[in-house]
Amino acid sequence: MRTLKKLLLIVMPLVLSAADTTVEQLFNVQTVKVARQTSSVSKKNYGYVKADESRIYDISPRFGGYVTKLYADTIYKRVKKGDPLVNIYSPEVFKAKEEYLNTLRYAQKRDKKTMLKSSRLKLELLGVSFTEIKAIMLNGKASANTTIYAPRDGYVFVKNIENGAAFNAKEQLFQIINLDEVWIEAKLFEEQLLTLDEVEKYTLSFKGVKEQYTTSKAYLYPDLNPKEATATLRLQVKNRDNRLLPGMYTSIVSLSQTQNYLTLPSTAVIRKNGTYYVFVVGEYEGEYEPIEISVSVLDAKTYIITEGLSEGDEVVNNALFMMDSDAQVNGLY
Repeated sequence: MRTLKKLLLIVMPLVLSAADTTVEQLFNVQTVKVARQTSSVSKKNYGYVKADESRIYDISPRFGGYVTKLYADTIYKRVKKGDPLVNIYSPEVFKAKEEYLNTLRYAQKRDKKTMLKSSRLKLELLGVSFTEIKAIMLNGKASANTTIYAPRDGYVFVKNIENGAAFNAKEQLFQIINLDEVWIEAKLFEEQLLTLDEVEKYTLSFKGVKEQYTTSKAYLYPDLNPKEATATLRLQVKNRDNRLLPGMYTSIVSLSQTQNYLTLPSTAVIRKNGTYYVFVVGEYEGEYEPIEISVSVLDAKTYIITEGLSEGDEVVNNALFMMDSDAQVNGLY
């Protein structure tokens, strides 16, 4: 229900002196049109870089032996897939190699393919590389030493042996971590879980890296920290240049799906008795009609128009000025 009267602004002549000098008082009314705006809600959180657990490789041989030459000789050394990590002598592996060589010679004469497959399978299960097995076939000789190779590109994060050291079967010799993709773990308060499905992407910034990273791959851990009342959100980020390192601190901005709104600046809307109004440009010049509208807040300077106006409608940009004018014209003060 409209509670404000239609306001007509007119030019009012004022006599200022006996010389009949006259000036005109003119209300300088500026208008603005209802505009359609696209916007997305953003929220900021913080997190840390963590190694992707699916890209962590433990090198734990299925046999014991002795180190004859250590190639990955320093911690955090970068290696490529197929690079030699360590050369070892293992009595168990050497025996299996000789068995395979003897079976190979025997099978060539008597066509014992089943025996050959069995002895080859034993080498494969021990972790002997295809390269070394092929070398036995081609050279007709079993090397006493065996080389362990890097299974993937990455960095040596753990090194538990030195040159000349002995080790037992199943003992961890190295741990290699591939950093081509990393995890970002962020803490979220419970109320943020309500809008998590609306997030379209995440933008990440780091103090030590100029480039910003974006991702939409997110996984919410299915448990809550009862002491902090926080959940953990895991983001997966491509890191092919390997600039992001485990332990790095990051700020995370989540952007919701883009939505379209009809908007007006907050100066064009006024609230009276719990109801929101705007002054629409009338049919005649200088005539402005107050109408009731429904709004919600987009930000500190903008209202979303949910009812009462259409795109392109023209309203007064300074509604408070119009309200004061209405009060003066109607003698309210």
